[in-house]
Amino acid sequence: MTLLSIQNLAVDFRTSQGLSPAVHDMSFDVGQGEVVALVGESGSGKSVCSHAVVQLQKHLGAQVRGSIAFDGTELTGLSEKALRAYRGREIAYIFQEPGTSLNPLHPVGRQMTERARIVEGTDTRTAMEKAVQLLGDAGIRHPEERIGHLPHTFSGGEKQRIMIAMALMGNPKLIVADEPTTALDATLQEQILTLITGVRDRYGTAILLITHDLAVVRSHADRVVVAKEGRIVESAPTSELFDTPKTPYTRMLLNKSHGGPVKAPQAEKNLLELEGIGVTYARQSRFKKEPPLKAVDGVSLALTEGTTLGIVGESGSGKSTLARAVLRLIPSTGTMRFDGEPLSELTGEPLRQLRRSIQVVFQDPHSSFNPKMTVGDIVGEGLRAFNHPGPYTDKVVDRCLTDVGLTPQDKEKYPHQFSGGQKQRIAIARALALSPKLVILDEPTSSLDRNIQFQIVSLLKELQAKLGLSYLFISHDLDVIRAISHDIAVMKAGKLVEWGKADTVFKRPSHTYTRMLLKGESEAA
Repeated sequence: MTLLSIQNLAVDFRTSQGLSPAVHDMSFDVGQGEVVALVGESGSGKSVCSHAVVQLQKHLGAQVRGSIAFDGTELTGLSEKALRAYRGREIAYIFQEPGTSLNPLHPVGRQMTERARIVEGTDTRTAMEKAVQLLGDAGIRHPEERIGHLPHTFSGGEKQRIMIAMALMGNPKLIVADEPTTALDATLQEQILTLITGVRDRYGTAILLITHDLAVVRSHADRVVVAKEGRIVESAPTSELFDTPKTPYTRMLLNKSHGGPVKAPQAEKNLLELEGIGVTYARQSRFKKEPPLKAVDGVSLALTEGTTLGIVGESGSGKSTLARAVLRLIPSTGTMRFDGEPLSELTGEPLRQLRRSIQVVFQDPHSSFNPKMTVGDIVGEGLRAFNHPGPYTDKVVDRCLTDVGLTPQDKEKYPHQFSGGQKQRIAIARALALSPKLVILDEPTSSLDRNIQFQIVSLLKELQAKLGLSYLFISHDLDVIRAISHDIAVMKAGKLVEWGKADTVFKRPSHTYTRMLLKGESEAA
């Protein structure tokens, strides 16, 4: 029996140049207890379609046509008051960017139980007990302690697991999961997908899984719907689509090859040197006093100029925290040197000037954008901060947007008009605008489909060969790490457990944890 029916859906966004179509005539169904995966490249209309299911596009000034029926009720004509009875209860939504979905001022337990306590009248103790259980099921270690922690103490992958647990609080009939495993390593991808589909098995919950990665749905989806440029191009049972894909586009999505890194320069000068870096967070708990959390514990590394150092590890291993320490965004202990300068000791104007040479692409681009700024203003912000003239800034912005696969015309648009993958490309363009020596890339391809991943990795390698750039490349995706890294560092629970040449680490890993990561990646593939 059909639970969700989408028929002839079309969505247009209003821009200064008129209507910009995002979805054209999409039609598909999701049956009760069925797992349907909607896949496609960045910009294919996947997320726009999923937003339309819960009518989120109304707040973005979009023009919507077609029908969206849920359990026999037409949603497109409902008022905001009527929609509130469906959002979060009948239909749960797991957003692609968990960093913008969690309130930074409230503990995760309070946020998870808010609807149950305030709307449904559940007592606090019962709601908290359920939240602790779901956090544990979603892979959060020590959930009974960490339920009282603030969102910033969790890694990007852990925040996504919190969002998944939050979505399950109301036992919904339908879960719309927009890239729920994007920020997770291969092992945790499998765990989270098993968790989500396990809810279907226990409660008969239907799932609409939005993803750019066909490989992650092979063992979990009943049916796959493929979208391209806002249209459905193929739909079939999962096994049939993987065995006999009918369109060249679907076959391209199944291709995972990225090639290898660029040839390393002969020079052996270290651009970045880290010695004994440590980052400690105070832990908050409503139940008892907790010892500080060592997010990074005594890490020592070096990055050779003109090369890429890939940092890998499971979610929560300290990869992103180490990157923020190098950027001097958080306090840390230990010694850091950049291009001969004592990075860990600089303050004020000297630190500001040095930051021109160190740029970053964050894991969650949406939370690093001002939603009221155009893309052109976002990409050119750094240039204006260092007083570059307007004509030069415009020229650089156009070039950077073109380099990352967008167009100069896109600079007139706003972030909400782009898909998650397109937002990441905007973030990469912004990082390149000041011609840095070092770019720190924190999961830069995690929200991109395989084809766009290939393009971005190829672009980064071309820029590295041409400009002599150095990359600190953080990722849970070993396939991407293999394609771009000259050296690899492996982190576990805040510690460095292995560091060496990429070929050596992949072919002859010395640590059992590294071997486990490689085994998990091969099994996921």
